[in-house]
Amino acid sequence: MSEATFFCPCCARNFTHFLPFGVIPRPNAMCPGCGSLERHRMLWLYLKDRQDFFIDTLTVLHFAPEDALRAVLSSLPNLDYITADIEPGRAMREIDITDTQFEANRFDVILCMHVLEHVPDDRKALSELFRILKPGGWAIVQSPIDRERLETFEDPTVVSPKERERLFGQRDHVRVYGRDYSARLEQAGFNSTVEDYAKRLSPERIAQCALGSDLDIFVCSKAAASEAPYRQGSGPAVPVREQ
Repeated sequence: MSEATFFCPCCARNFTHFLPFGVIPRPNAMCPGCGSLERHRMLWLYLKDRQDFFIDTLTVLHFAPEDALRAVLSSLPNLDYITADIEPGRAMREIDITDTQFEANRFDVILCMHVLEHVPDDRKALSELFRILKPGGWAIVQSPIDRERLETFEDPTVVSPKERERLFGQRDHVRVYGRDYSARLEQAGFNSTVEDYAKRLSPERIAQCALGSDLDIFVCSKAAASEAPYRQGSGPAVPVREQ
């Protein structure tokens, strides 16, 4: 791939190489143009290929918006697009994901990429996402998953950044999700579908866009006639940082 051209679907530009990125640097991870990472390019292609996201009139809430996606999504005329982050100045709204203050059944679509692993009470956050999603709506809720783990590992007594990095992989992570991730989404009331997006892309396309090896998309939907209760929890939220 050293002499081939990389393509970033987020900014629609070609490059001779992508940049390394990550706590343990991943080669060809970051687009040098817009800063997109593998998961951002994956999400972009999925929204283009598998959803009518760029066509339908939708009210969208985007948590911890990535610069590579926000710039384009905010310009789409079909979207009522709202960004949110707990840290002031990082989004349109300063919002705690565990207590958004939005009315119930507000959004057609919610985008939440690599946020929950930073939130001490992720169950309350998921219940809140379920509450504000419209019946018939859908959410993309992605988190890093350790496929070798059967169950999610977390320990709320671990507060040292150094120890969190050792146990959870990053200084501001509070857990490592395991293969029970879908079950955790469903416990909040969602219907969770894991789409193996890699099967819809050629190896050449995966390499060209430097998408990485894990292309599963977790799609959470809320039944059109759902009256399932949402669960309440407690616990502070924390700022989100890219990994």
